[in-house]
Amino acid sequence: MAENTTTTATPTTATKDGGSTVIVDAVVAKVAGIAAAEVPGVHALGGGAARVIGNIRQAVGAKDHAQGVSVEVGETEVAADIAIQVDYPEQLQRVAANVRAAVHQAITELVGMKVAEINVTVVDVFIPGDDDEDDADAQRVN
Repeated sequence: MAENTTTTATPTTATKDGGSTVIVDAVVAKVAGIAAAEVPGVHALGGGAARVIGNIRQAVGAKDHAQGVSVEVGETEVAADIAIQVDYPEQLQRVAANVRAAVHQAITELVGMKVAEINVTVVDVFIPGDDDEDDADAQRVN
């Protein structure tokens, strides 16, 4: 699955008054992204390109909570793919399992849908100090 969210809308359950509730896929992706980002050990969501675009968005005052999250929403179930960058020296499997649990809980409780699967991909490990060295190199070039 790509790191893009789709903008399709999927109707969920009908209400007693004969109406229906529609939850747009991007909303489900945002809920999943917020839940994943709150897990201890998760440094950022998304791969390298998604993080670069996310940093640009943050610089202009916007934040994409669904960055690195791709969802497929069916009539009653959701499947999600989540890409994360983990803080060093966190245990990668533990962080991925915690992300899976947090996203599962958020989708079932907040969205009210069943979860078919949650795939977590660790795309990078954040090592404190690496970014500081890059900043120092950039300052020396000026």
